[in-house]
Amino acid sequence: MNHFLITYRFENGSRDDWHREIEQFIAALETDPALSGKISYRSLKSKEGSAYYHLAAAEDDQAAKALGETAFFARYTERSDAVSGGTVEVLPLELVAETKFRA
Repeated sequence: MNHFLITYRFENGSRDDWHREIEQFIAALETDPALSGKISYRSLKSKEGSAYYHLAAAEDDQAAKALGETAFFARYTERSDAVSGGTVEVLPLELVAETKFRA
């Protein structure tokens, strides 16, 4: 499993519009026949301030590659850059250990 932490500060536009775009991206992940059940994605924001954190996991390299080839991912990446003022950071992560319970 490949894990990623995406971080940025919200700088431009309407937060409500951005949240709807995130929801649409997640809906696209869940309904795409090649990606459904292969990509996990969570979007979180700081309760105070403008920091956003997205946690993504791909089942394998093929799922990550398939995501990267979709039109909806290209649009989402472009919009992420726009709302963040170009400050998006993507950090590949390695899993060390985890609980059995997943929320």
